[in-house]
Amino acid sequence: MASGVKPRVKTPKTVVAGEAFTIKTLISHKMESGQRKDKEGNKIPRSIINRFTCEINGKSVIDVTMEPAISTNPYFQFDAVTEEAGDVVFTWYDDDGSVYDTTKTVAIG
Repeated sequence: MASGVKPRVKTPKTVVAGEAFTIKTLISHKMESGQRKDKEGNKIPRSIINRFTCEINGKSVIDVTMEPAISTNPYFQFDAVTEEAGDVVFTWYDDDGSVYDTTKTVAIG
């Protein structure tokens, strides 16, 4: 597990059924591409978040595959729509097999 990894998510607490709402996510991660070398000239091993998913009540909203060119601390902003209140589950997958997730609950108002 990479050190210092911290997922952060912003969602509205209340949304209107059937209308788009904005979700913002950021995960703190150094995202080493595997292309650089250390002071001794050795390649620094690749260590990136390689996939990000978001689901609302078990239904996929977004599924992103990331490549080594992705920046440090990847940030995503996207819109989603739901007809019912429930859990919004965010999951990030790391090269080392670690999985980081967080859940937010949205209500219909």
